Amino acid sequence: MRARGLNQKRSSIITILDIGSSKVCCIIARLTPRPAGEALRYRTHHVQVLGFGLHQAKGMKSGVIVDLEQAENSIRLAVDAAERQADITVESLIVNVSCGRLSSDTLSATVSLNGHEVDDADIRRVLHAGAEHLLTVDRSVVHSMPIGYSLDGGKGIRDPRGMLGDELAVDMHVVTAQSAPLKNLELCVNRCHLEVEMMVATPYASGLACLVDDEAELGVACVDMGGGTTTLSIFMDGQFVHSDAIAIGGTHVTMDLARGLSTRLTDAERIKTLHGSALLSLSDDQELVAVPPVGDDDRDLLNQVPKAALTRIIRPRVEEILELVRDRLQASGFSAHVGRRVVLTGGASQLTGIPETARRMLGRNVRLGRPLGIAGLPEVAKGPAFATAVGLLIYPQVSQIEQFERLAVKPRLTGTDGYFSRVGQWLKESF
Repeated sequence: MRARGLNQKRSSIITILDIGSSKVCCIIARLTPRPAGEALRYRTHHVQVLGFGLHQAKGMKSGVIVDLEQAENSIRLAVDAAERQADITVESLIVNVSCGRLSSDTLSATVSLNGHEVDDADIRRVLHAGAEHLLTVDRSVVHSMPIGYSLDGGKGIRDPRGMLGDELAVDMHVVTAQSAPLKNLELCVNRCHLEVEMMVATPYASGLACLVDDEAELGVACVDMGGGTTTLSIFMDGQFVHSDAIAIGGTHVTMDLARGLSTRLTDAERIKTLHGSALLSLSDDQELVAVPPVGDDDRDLLNQVPKAALTRIIRPRVEEILELVRDRLQASGFSAHVGRRVVLTGGASQLTGIPETARRMLGRNVRLGRPLGIAGLPEVAKGPAFATAVGLLIYPQVSQIEQFERLAVKPRLTGTDGYFSRVGQWLKESF
């Protein structure tokens, strides 16, 4: 698959599918080019949501498909809801990836130009030369993007096209993932009679949705705390330079509560949402929370538990997640470049006391990031839990920087039934 930019003169309709451990979200949107003077770095198009579908995720664990039939059914229901609202039939879509042990590598590659002008073919050649070093039997390339080019030793070039030189070099960031989980993800989507147009790493999508230009330029870490995974992305000089994923998220906090309080998972999730906190307060010992016991007997009395008991269960797991984030940030080699800027997003980041705990654990300024700049989103989808979904809508606007062919599938940024694209292909071949 080659990541291809959108048409800069005509509007396009795209479909995205955010497959998480707790929810599956499908959005159909129209992307209309902004006037030349209004185009922003990551926002070259206006985005208008046409259809929105949301369903509980089943058959998923920490971003990995563990039950093909249940996962397929969740995807079908979410896509169907979006199709009905938009009155559009979806054939292909953009999907997020948080499974497969995401790994980042920064490397350099060089190709000879023989004195001619740099063109798109040369850029594809140098990106391919770098990424092919990481292609193995068990890992696939998800993203291959340039951080900066150099021409005959002159560094700091953002776009070398049209320049003359003898040797073109690139520093590039390559994101890879284990092939088997990616193939299972694609298989699950294909079983719904849908085609995977592009795969986008979840941490990259979350960063695109929540970060402002100054943060991405100065250096920032975006931490997406999802249901089954916590992902980390680092942006520097306006470029996506590192990603990582940890297979622990908000669902693990819910499971800890269910075990500690001896209650059902659905009740534990409700209690976490309504009463949960990562911080103790003075009144928590006096305030009681009703906990339904496990079992179907209506005569069972509700257990009364002090709110402080909830916090004592929640806090160790939250601190564990943030400790892992801190360690991965240090191991990335970009800790100093991030400075004191961290943005938290994802559904689990909405738990009371998370930002304050993160400031203490990470020793940095922390803000809660919400997706911005998308028209027509329902109220339920405007919070941090939908950062990845919004980032997938933004991704086609920046995908032109990736010119490495990952799969032998040509993307179609239509999201419709593909009729006109097939007619166009027939005309090309016939005349």
